[in-house]
Amino acid sequence: MGITYSAARWVAPLSFAIDFAAQQYGMMSSPNMKDVHDANLSFWSPQPYFIAGFFFPQQLFQLAWLYRLWKLDPKKSADEKKEVETMVDFVPYYAVGNLCIASWMIFWNASALKSANVFVLINSLTQLYYIFGRLPPMNTRSTSSVLTHIVSKTFAGIGVLDFLHNGSVAYFDHQGPSTAVKVLTGVGFGALATSSDWIFGGCIVYDLVALAVGQRGIGETSWSNLLGVYAVGAAAIVAAKNWARPPYVKQDPSGYEAASTDDVV
Repeated sequence: MGITYSAARWVAPLSFAIDFAAQQYGMMSSPNMKDVHDANLSFWSPQPYFIAGFFFPQQLFQLAWLYRLWKLDPKKSADEKKEVETMVDFVPYYAVGNLCIASWMIFWNASALKSANVFVLINSLTQLYYIFGRLPPMNTRSTSSVLTHIVSKTFAGIGVLDFLHNGSVAYFDHQGPSTAVKVLTGVGFGALATSSDWIFGGCIVYDLVALAVGQRGIGETSWSNLLGVYAVGAAAIVAAKNWARPPYVKQDPSGYEAASTDDVV
């Protein structure tokens, strides 16, 4: 997914604006996205306000990232060129994510849950591929690197919750958790926790807490308790892994090794 810097400066904010407009539609239309949520519950339904509580600060980080993308000038210095490369590499994946979320909103509010799930799958897999397959280690001395890690990993983190939530209500509406679901949830989140840094790991724990609170709210108390145990376990794994092996680097931006890319800056 190559893109030039000049194109990235327009594609990224445009995709953000489209997603933001779709979210306003989702909240203000009738039925709104919470109405659809309340009418379609399953074993991976989270507490809906946890999703809203996640997106508000996440959008602030997006705005900070977008501002920096516009502010930097790759022609000014080698340092700024390297900073720009870090951000531009993420732009295509960022745009795909925003457009998928916007498309999901339209189908979700129409209660076309299986169609909505297609866009959830595309977004979730795209973001997970980027953070695990392309994103270089976070350089704590590079603002661009830090912001790119925060935005991309929070996108992927909420994408995991969306994947579980939308998939369960699309294909297992009003069903409780089977033994297989409980085992897969524990194994899946445990595996993600073992390969997570503090940012994505924090999102994984947040997802589990959102699921635990949501399931308790619909009367699945024992399942909620187990999800709470999973959350504590995931937090312990993330903490132990990252304390034992710190995931970040400290380098001058000019010496930061970014992922290989064919982008033209």
